[in-house]
Amino acid sequence: MFSSFALSDIPEADEALRARARDLAAQAVANMPMDRRARSWMGFDAEFSRRLGHAGLIGLTLPEDYGGGGRGPFARFVIVEELLSAGAPVAAHWIAERQSAPLLLKFGTEAQRRKYIPGICRGELFFCIGMSEPNAGSDLASVRSRAEPIGKGWRLNGQKIWTTNATYSDYMIALVRTSGTPDDRHNGLSQLIVDLRLPGVVIRPIRDLAGDEHFAEVFFDNVELDSSALIGEEGKGWQQVVAELAFERSGPERIYSSLLLLDGWRQHVRKSGRTDEATARTLGSLVARFASLRAMSLACTAQLAAGESPVVEASMVKDLGTAFEQDIPRIVGDDLACHPEEAVDPDLCRTLAYIEMICPSFSLRGGTREILRGIIARGMGLR
Repeated sequence: MFSSFALSDIPEADEALRARARDLAAQAVANMPMDRRARSWMGFDAEFSRRLGHAGLIGLTLPEDYGGGGRGPFARFVIVEELLSAGAPVAAHWIAERQSAPLLLKFGTEAQRRKYIPGICRGELFFCIGMSEPNAGSDLASVRSRAEPIGKGWRLNGQKIWTTNATYSDYMIALVRTSGTPDDRHNGLSQLIVDLRLPGVVIRPIRDLAGDEHFAEVFFDNVELDSSALIGEEGKGWQQVVAELAFERSGPERIYSSLLLLDGWRQHVRKSGRTDEATARTLGSLVARFASLRAMSLACTAQLAAGESPVVEASMVKDLGTAFEQDIPRIVGDDLACHPEEAVDPDLCRTLAYIEMICPSFSLRGGTREILRGIIARGMGLR
């Protein structure tokens, strides 16, 4: 199976997008300190997303008929790489482009595609994902939020938690129970589009350790939805969620969360004039790990471009990639502590402090290590 990690090159036509993305990213972060740029995934800037959309850099893999670019996965790889490397604020359009639009394209009605996907591609419609619930942990099949059929629609009650950017989003795609009980597990679950401005929707931000409020808990109190809210078939939500998580895990973004810190430390070492072998070995080891992970991510992208589904390979990149992301703040912190004689830029210190606080979440978002390693073990025939 490891032959699927074949070395792959980015096609010239897709590589040509890099300069445009780099220029827009540079403009967005021109006056932004490093610790704010390190929040790239969580940086919500609706105006920047609109600029990207108007430049044709959102929805590149979506059909032109729905406002997309009609291109392949390598085009998105180039854009994601440039935006995250610069620390550009991508959160506003991130989930809608990466998960919601492909989900609607695969399972939605033609009316849903026409209503939502063009706005997503323009960077004007923002989505969040309602999966996690209190007391459910990573066990999505135990969700208790429930939508009961009423006339030509649904009445929704329940609660979601750890919902990224719900406070700023226009819509949520929620996994809820539409029949049976939680004991039925995967049966009886459906996905509904919830307009977050509807009566009965209450959103409360959750402040994290770093002082940010990109998470939220969302309450549904007799929220009435019409029949057009249902995505795909009633009761088939679990199969759709599995496909959606594959969209989430297949991109290159799982190796870039700490890259600004690595680059900041590299600049610090250069400025300090250090040329010792131990420092060179540490830096070389981190760069080699990054290069290997990037090559693996490109191999997954090549599989997507060939119409394949790299579920196991993407899980491996995500598991190894988040370990790399979590190692960087530890290694950088240890190095700086071993050289107390060196003056350290306060911006680098703030960036290190932020990533040190937030990095435990890197191996949680998009599936925990335990979940991913179970997928890998099954793919290798070990369970």
